[in-house]
Amino acid sequence: MSLPKSSVLDQISLDEWPKEIAEMKSGFAGRLKVYRVMAHHPALLKAWSDLRQHITTDSSLDRDQSEVVILRSAMHLDSIYEWSHHISRARALGMTDARIASTRGDLSDMERDDAVLSQAVDELMRDARLGPATRDMLMELVGKEGTLDVFATVGFYSTLGFIVNTFEIAIDENVAEELRTNPLDS
Repeated sequence: MSLPKSSVLDQISLDEWPKEIAEMKSGFAGRLKVYRVMAHHPALLKAWSDLRQHITTDSSLDRDQSEVVILRSAMHLDSIYEWSHHISRARALGMTDARIASTRGDLSDMERDDAVLSQAVDELMRDARLGPATRDMLMELVGKEGTLDVFATVGFYSTLGFIVNTFEIAIDENVAEELRTNPLDS
């Protein structure tokens, strides 16, 4: 059974952009499809902006650590949109295709630090908590703030995964083209 069109949230076109968040139109929110869907709720998108800034730029996790957490979260959420976008982002940071691909696999096939981060994501997604051994390893690796940033990153990308999966948001064209011309080597 298909849903009536009125029950699906399409991307808001830039011509129909809500005036309450006009200042966001030329930034990340106007560029990415997921945020153009979120623009149906301007107050949420505006509030989301500060958390997005922290998660994507100001986190205590280094960029590679953050990408490992995001990629592993995307894998658990079966979020092709987030997985694809973060292949592109991880590559831009200099992560190899082999390392990126490993975040979808067995912990024993990963670098030690990536395995600790991925184990934390696995437990958060499965149990909504970390066991004592994983908690201790994670805190040793990234500290107190980093541990809290792992939780926040998993929660943030879970919400995005819920949105892109529910509303079947297509991968943004620039990322889709990159992956067509340069598919992930695994």
